[in-house]
Amino acid sequence: MRTVDAQHAKRWWALAVLSLTQLVVVLDGTIVNIALPQAQLELGLSDGQRQWVVTAYALAFGALLLLGGRIADYWGRKRTFMVGMLGFGAASVFGGVAQSGMELIIARGLQGAFAALLAPAALALLTVTFTHGKERNTAFAVFGTVAGTGAAVGLLLGGVLTEFADWRWCLLVNVFFVAAGLVGGLLFVTESKAPGENRYDWAGAVTVTLGLGSLVYGFTRAEHGWAQVDTIGFLALGVLLLAAFVVIEARVAQPLLPLRVVLHRVRGGAYLIQAVIGSAMIGGTVYLAFHLQIVLGFSPLTAGVASLPMTVVIMFCVPFITKLLPVIGPRPMMIAGPLIAAVGLFWLSGITPDGNYFTQVLPGLVILGVGMANLFVPVQNLALIGVAPEDAGAASAMANSASQIGGSIGLAVFTALYSATASAQAELDPTAPLAAFTAGYSVVFASAAVAMLAGAVIAAVFIRGRKEELMPFGEASAAVHVG
Repeated sequence: MRTVDAQHAKRWWALAVLSLTQLVVVLDGTIVNIALPQAQLELGLSDGQRQWVVTAYALAFGALLLLGGRIADYWGRKRTFMVGMLGFGAASVFGGVAQSGMELIIARGLQGAFAALLAPAALALLTVTFTHGKERNTAFAVFGTVAGTGAAVGLLLGGVLTEFADWRWCLLVNVFFVAAGLVGGLLFVTESKAPGENRYDWAGAVTVTLGLGSLVYGFTRAEHGWAQVDTIGFLALGVLLLAAFVVIEARVAQPLLPLRVVLHRVRGGAYLIQAVIGSAMIGGTVYLAFHLQIVLGFSPLTAGVASLPMTVVIMFCVPFITKLLPVIGPRPMMIAGPLIAAVGLFWLSGITPDGNYFTQVLPGLVILGVGMANLFVPVQNLALIGVAPEDAGAASAMANSASQIGGSIGLAVFTALYSATASAQAELDPTAPLAAFTAGYSVVFASAAVAMLAGAVIAAVFIRGRKEELMPFGEASAAVHVG
């Protein structure tokens, strides 16, 4: 009996360790947002380099997630978890002591790469640790809740550390999380591997990673002009490499991403909408942090708190939307969610240099939160609709990758639009820098709103079928919710 009790307790301790991992991976996507203005000043970053501090993490994370999942399955999930945790900690220290903008960007890219090992390994370990019944549902609920609060924790913690310590602690704080994760992993996590013959799709991994990297870099070069040779060249190279990836995946025996996963109409639509959500959320929140601190003059802590209403509204709405979903089905929410979010973003685009947070920013965040809540609940489940059990891991990784890659591309495009608008405004009135910044931020929010409108169109076109056919809610779909 004591042995059974000990094993039972060990599983729940393992859940705590794995949930901590997910918290770290998610919060590191936002914790530096509040710190960026100070980091930019200290390291002398240009506006283009500044956005790469965020893009490097999201791009490496999204591009390598599929490979990270395969490595975890084939090499050993606990082993991958431990290596990922060690590497993430080392990259965080490197970033915390960075003496130049390039060092900080490289560190963020390394963080994203090791996060791509950590995240799928933690999810797989959770899946094999809690295999069925009420305990499994509870475990996934805890894991998903922690992931859902990670972005808010990152904004708040980033504000606290930047204001009362130093922006570098937004990276160095990970050392404490990593130490707890390593000790907990050694004590409570059990090794597991996927059965059968395992072969790595290295050709697919290389082409998709280089293709996405070239595509995102091409968009960042658009800051200097869309007709520039290097802009067109990198964009074209990215498209060619991604086309080669598709050809490889269609022919290789054990593909990194089975094409049947993305060619399903509803699933494919869900991934496209995930990319739209990522572009609006990652790109929009970065420039919101700049507006709050640079234009409105908020301290880092106040800016962190001021960013929270959207997350609070999302968490408040999700339980009600979850109950409503079986009644009306996901399609109405998938269309209404982006439309509501677009209204919130258009509201934010009305900011002025001398504006007030409570009239120009807060209402927009509340409306945006309502829209996003309507999206988050159904889109996570639709990403796994009709997927075969052997493809569940690839489908889950694809959903998370789509969000991160969408965020990388969105932020690159938004930065190009911001730079062009801010520069034009500065030429009109060189004596009003805040007006130039605000004009640029306004264009970013308006562009994000247009992206959300496109998301509503995608939902209307792709998310079709009877309500019962679009309700694949069960244990398998819970895996996607954590991303």
